[in-house]
Amino acid sequence: MRVMQLEHPGTPLREVERPVPVPAAGQLLVRISACGVCRTDLHVVDGELPPAPLPIVPGHEIVGRVAALGDGATRFAIGDRVGIPWLGWSCGECRWCRAGRENLCDSARFTGYTLPGGYAEFVVADERFCLPLPATMDDVHVAPLLCAGLIGHRSLRATGDPASIAIYGFGAAAHVITQVAVSEGRRIHAVTRPGDTAAQSLARALGASWAGGTDEPLPERVDAAIIFAPAGELVPAALAATVTGGVVVCGGIHMSDIPSFPYALLWGERVLRSIANLTRRDGEEFLPLAAAIPVRTHVTTYPLARANDALDDLRAGRVTGAAVLTPSA
Repeated sequence: MRVMQLEHPGTPLREVERPVPVPAAGQLLVRISACGVCRTDLHVVDGELPPAPLPIVPGHEIVGRVAALGDGATRFAIGDRVGIPWLGWSCGECRWCRAGRENLCDSARFTGYTLPGGYAEFVVADERFCLPLPATMDDVHVAPLLCAGLIGHRSLRATGDPASIAIYGFGAAAHVITQVAVSEGRRIHAVTRPGDTAAQSLARALGASWAGGTDEPLPERVDAAIIFAPAGELVPAALAATVTGGVVVCGGIHMSDIPSFPYALLWGERVLRSIANLTRRDGEEFLPLAAAIPVRTHVTTYPLARANDALDDLRAGRVTGAAVLTPSA
């Protein structure tokens, strides 16, 4: 099978041939039809996360069909369509797992980072961490929901019950969760890179009340803010934009250093918190919700061999919505 693998952080992925893997006990072999390109993939490829064993096959927004079953695998049948998200395994025994917070498991393993990922034609995965997908969405359009959607949903829920939300960084997660928030009657203000008129137009089309660059003032102080852009300097700006008692949620796995800021920005019982990974319960809650709304993802597709182009476009801000690889095309 073909895979695009990372051999050294900071270098382009290399296309190589590997044997099709054999599923172990409790695993599925999945033939991949679509794999979203996530900003976390960039952090892996650019060496911004702690080192993992190399080579790495990135990709954790995987959609495909079950091609073979390992011993004891009974949740799915051959031919079933499944989604494979970022969280690929947790121990089930630590204090976090027992408390239903498996996203914080110290022994957790992650698809496309410490486990094989979806920039490939096939992948094996623990069936317990695979998700059934809404039948109403095709493979390419459902793929971004498996991280951008799940992390976006977890971030939105962490804001509480705000009437107004500023979203900083209008990429894959933001364009999904804006649709959820608008369906709930919340006002969304989309904050993009200065001059990113394509993202701003998309935000307005999806129901945002306002869209503009980080160089423009918001039209009102908001109840909450979500930061998806990996830019630490946005934290003080987001705190300054929230009302007393507001919540600022950092939704990414990596962010540049947060500059010092006066305590007055945090005072007034404002809350600053992060979101770490996701749980299987997030998938069970969000995917049916996304189908019911329904969420419509905006995607640009790339063949597997152009994975480096997709990463370059994402890095440079040239992707509006989400990028998706199509390995079986």
